[in-house]
Amino acid sequence: MLTKGDDYPIHQLPEPVATSGTDRNFYDRYFFNGYAMDGSAFFAVALGVYPHLNIMDAHFSAVVDGVQHNLHASRILNMERMDTTVGPISIEVVEPLRVLRVRVAPNAHGLEADIVFTARAPAVEEPRFIYRSGPRTVMDYTRLTQNGSYEGSFRVNGKDIHVTSAWLGTRDRSWGVRPIGLPDPQPSAPPRPPQFYWIWAPLNFDDRFMLYHINADDTGKPWNTASVLGNTGEAAAAHMAKCASRLDFKSGTRHAKAATISTTDPDGGEWEVTLTPKWNFYMSGIGYMHPEWGHGRFVGDNALGHDVYDLATLNENEMRFLHVQAFVEADLKGPNVRKKGAGVLEQLIIGPHEPSGFKEILDLAP
Repeated sequence: MLTKGDDYPIHQLPEPVATSGTDRNFYDRYFFNGYAMDGSAFFAVALGVYPHLNIMDAHFSAVVDGVQHNLHASRILNMERMDTTVGPISIEVVEPLRVLRVRVAPNAHGLEADIVFTARAPAVEEPRFIYRSGPRTVMDYTRLTQNGSYEGSFRVNGKDIHVTSAWLGTRDRSWGVRPIGLPDPQPSAPPRPPQFYWIWAPLNFDDRFMLYHINADDTGKPWNTASVLGNTGEAAAAHMAKCASRLDFKSGTRHAKAATISTTDPDGGEWEVTLTPKWNFYMSGIGYMHPEWGHGRFVGDNALGHDVYDLATLNENEMRFLHVQAFVEADLKGPNVRKKGAGVLEQLIIGPHEPSGFKEILDLAP
């Protein structure tokens, strides 16, 4: 089937754009987060395309006054990947790799938005993520990450939040293969207990940004990790020669009460950033591990949903709430540099992780 994408020189296969290889778990996704630098308000957005499931879904979440409001939308893709609108939620690429616009049209649930992202620096291509469980490839995807500023506004239950250029945040684009939709009914033999350790820290400072991530196995050995440090503007960021992190956990949880990231730049300079989490944004609000509105699940054509999380009373140890982005204050120290900033510390830790002291699927920190 020919679609609008076929009129652009973007083909990667000798087939129409509507066809993306043969893996039913192929996906293509936009993600954004943005925040006032004092942590007083926050928003996040996700829009995913699942060509082999013929589904597109999108989510918009906002944290205001200690409450997280979540809007979910889903539709049948009809094989047309160029129309990035799902119900009231849409994403427009105004200037590729520089300016993008997120809109949420008026709807019955009182969440609306019109927000423009402008890059603070060039996008960073991260190392390719390839993760296998025995013989099976579970993940194989590429991701670009880019820090930026925002302008516009969003509305939550009649309250308008004005977003000025002082609001900063991060977007990413990823595409490839990862688990989507319903789980596979037959994993490879013998079955392996769940294990996943993921930390991501995109951080903003007044004149620079820092990115760090790690995926590690149960022994703590990284299977994908990287860090970059860059100045705002057009110059490319410096890829760190070494990087590592340490988390101190809140008792009775799998979430951090403090974290430290240590890196060494290509010239041998030592950098350290101390992160102080203030509160958690729950990624379930934009589809991650959501029991109903999980990415790629079929909930009907032109479906719209809404839920609300009270951050003060939510049980953060429920499986759906393990995946978080903690809003953090960041203290960066380096060669002749001391900067304070903000960002998020994303965490998803399931199963054993020896350096953290976790031995079971969901045991908690003492």
